[in-house]
Amino acid sequence: MRVKFYGVRGSIPTPILPELLRNKIAGVVQRIRPSDLENTASRERFLANLPPWLFGTFGGNSACIEARLSDNSCIILDAGSGIRELSASLLKEPTEITDYHIFITHFHYDHLQGLPFFGPAYNPNATVTFYSPVKGFEEIVVNHMKPPYFPVTMSMVMESKYRFQVLTDEPIRIGTGEVTWRSHKHPGGAVAYRVEEEGRAFIFSTDTELQESDFEKNAANRSFYGDVDMIILDSQYTLGEAIEKYEWGHSSFSLGVDFVTAWHIGQLYMYHHDPQYDDQRLYKNLQSARWYAKNLGNTELAIYLSEEGLEVDV
Repeated sequence: MRVKFYGVRGSIPTPILPELLRNKIAGVVQRIRPSDLENTASRERFLANLPPWLFGTFGGNSACIEARLSDNSCIILDAGSGIRELSASLLKEPTEITDYHIFITHFHYDHLQGLPFFGPAYNPNATVTFYSPVKGFEEIVVNHMKPPYFPVTMSMVMESKYRFQVLTDEPIRIGTGEVTWRSHKHPGGAVAYRVEEEGRAFIFSTDTELQESDFEKNAANRSFYGDVDMIILDSQYTLGEAIEKYEWGHSSFSLGVDFVTAWHIGQLYMYHHDPQYDDQRLYKNLQSARWYAKNLGNTELAIYLSEEGLEVDV
């Protein structure tokens, strides 16, 4: 199973501003020495040694993750602005996919705003199935795309065969994989999804305000959080911000480290990056999270920043 990140920001898309781009370029130029320009090898070595926050960007699109199963089944988690980039990527594939499964965590703008730009939805040969445990969510999705919010409706222009399936407590089978869900604390409600295939599993838990009850070792928690290889987890805040913004529906990266440590999850991908954070600040949070895990005694935990274009084999 391969997981690819197409949108990692929270609240609102955050494109890199010209001033920030100029600052990155200036930061690179200031580090150059004559020896770095001698030949191709020295230039490549110079670029490889630049700080990650300086040479590149973690991305500015809102929530969208793809999970591609071994049988090429395409599972999409949320339809933020990143789904447009996913759509563009799908067009480059040699074999056309005609069956798409979109699981929606909740219906805030940053998790649904990219749907009108999902190209396969306009393909008459494609089938797009939307999933949510919310009864009547079809109306929510359809009403998101209509005047005055958007110039045309889904029924007017989307020629794919699209349908809506309300999730129950039973796991749902998608190709060679299985998807389960669980509610968590967020204003208006939201769910996390667990995707499992051939004994490997990951969890997508964006817009999550972790609670004491999430740490309890009861049967329901074990069935969802147990035996998970990686988690993409809302880690938007520092601890101080999480305290200040209590009940805003998001978690601190330190609490995220506590959580994955408690459930023995080997990989944490910090997600739902704050729109006010530039790449340098995000990298600082990553370093702080790694420091905290080490001092907690969890030296085996691998912590990463979710980054657009990043592909991970689970």
